[in-house]
Amino acid sequence: MQKIIFFASLFLSTYCYSNFDNADWSTEASIEKGETRANIYNLEEEEFEQIKRDGLIHALRYPVTVTGLLIPYDPMKNFFNDGEDKGLKKYLAKIGQKLSGFHDEKSMYEWLGLNKYNDENATGIYNIPYPDGHKPDYYMGASIIETKWGRGLTYSCATCHSASLFGRSVMGLTNKRPRANRYFVMAKKFVPLIPSHLFGEFTGATPEEVAMFRRTKRNLPSVGAKTPQALGLDTSLPQVALSLSKRKTDEYATKSRFFEFSPRPNALKTKIADSKPMVWWNLKYKTRWLSDGSIVQGNPILTNFLWNEIGRGTDLKELEQWMKDNQETIKELTVAAFATEAPKYWDFFPASKIDLAKAKRGEAIYKNQCLKCHGEYVKAWSSNYSHLLTHEQKLATTKVIYHEKTPVKDVGTDPGRYEGTKAFADALNKLSISKWMKTVVVPQKGYVPPPLVGIWSRWPYFHNNAIPNLCELLTHPDKRVKTFYQGPANNPETDFDDECVGYPTGDKIPKAWKKDKDALFDTRREGMSNKGHAKAFIGENGEEILSVEQKKDLIMFLKTL
Repeated sequence: MQKIIFFASLFLSTYCYSNFDNADWSTEASIEKGETRANIYNLEEEEFEQIKRDGLIHALRYPVTVTGLLIPYDPMKNFFNDGEDKGLKKYLAKIGQKLSGFHDEKSMYEWLGLNKYNDENATGIYNIPYPDGHKPDYYMGASIIETKWGRGLTYSCATCHSASLFGRSVMGLTNKRPRANRYFVMAKKFVPLIPSHLFGEFTGATPEEVAMFRRTKRNLPSVGAKTPQALGLDTSLPQVALSLSKRKTDEYATKSRFFEFSPRPNALKTKIADSKPMVWWNLKYKTRWLSDGSIVQGNPILTNFLWNEIGRGTDLKELEQWMKDNQETIKELTVAAFATEAPKYWDFFPASKIDLAKAKRGEAIYKNQCLKCHGEYVKAWSSNYSHLLTHEQKLATTKVIYHEKTPVKDVGTDPGRYEGTKAFADALNKLSISKWMKTVVVPQKGYVPPPLVGIWSRWPYFHNNAIPNLCELLTHPDKRVKTFYQGPANNPETDFDDECVGYPTGDKIPKAWKKDKDALFDTRREGMSNKGHAKAFIGENGEEILSVEQKKDLIMFLKTL
């Protein structure tokens, strides 16, 4: 019997993974209108569900064991648990370096913007697996991995691609308040000042853990980090570009002590190209990647690993070998990312708050003004059997009809990302690992008009977060608010403008937000412009095309997507 079970499981495994080579990542890829790639490898249902869950665990517990930057986890806990200002803490205070007010592990995770795991009784898309089978003490994104040096802490995909929404964490939703890039900037200033022997002596680190710490110190000089212009934005472009400028120009971007201390000039040293991470559930509708569609070919998960690891000082030969040895892991994570689903408005608010008549009028406006770029959304309320449905069931989207090939449109929004991508695309494309991955980066003058699934949860808007809510998006660019505050999405009554869908502005801004200096978003700063995306709502003479009521109807419809 055991032999039968063994061969059956072997057959199923072989069957599953033999289907892992049938996704089209080429520039010729297309998706039939009305279809998706939610099941990217066309797996059988039972295998698909299991592999998706395995992939989510990889998204939570970073699988790249050759990653260049690791914090010895147990010594870090010892450091935080030492209640007295002595030893390493005293040394750090003496040299004027603080852990940004971190007084324990939890405060570090909260400063980073990480989110808590949902409870065991969570259902549907909120039933996020626990990496070790039980609810962790650490937060989503914190990744504790076993290495030959001991347990190391790094950060996973969930750091930027999960968010807390009114008390529930959502996998695949853009984190609205991450500080991951600032963490790298801080590490570059902070870690080199700690002598390895002092680290070992005052944290109780084993010789192997001290070796892990030394390895991180050796890799940090090859990392080029940059602080984002505002909370919620990501500086992965400059981190990759500036890190490559600290390496040789050969096909593996070999480490170089000379270039680490005398990097080649790169425009992204000063140029602003900040952008926010994109939501995962839109992957299934697309054939090219990132907010600007600049990755025109290749699996985006591989690209994510490559960019992450260039920005973590990892040896690219080691990374390439890891990728070749861990194809199943990569494909499991790919399955999970493409299969993520958006949160529904009525998961958090009564469905009765959606006025069906207004939403239907908004649908007609949407079809006239927005459908051409953002796709069509077939609603259950239009079906022949709608009279049999409950109010909530009528709100469902039964089909998304997006473009066969993902377009890029220049609608006058901030061009910084295009300029930034030009500063490093060639260097990336020349890498041996990029050629093996079959990933190609081509700078794009414009941005992808994304599918609007889950748009109600994706505030602030635009690739650079410059629009706080949908009311502002539908306002003439010259009249849009110049500044606003980005607070947490904790209280749906105070932290969310339900009528406008997004951050409250003006007198509605919670007072506590104004005390947080990081929460202020100023659209007058470089790379943070809120201009553009107005042609559908503003006439040639600058007049408003939609009335106030029509805007409200359109927003009501968008809540149902």
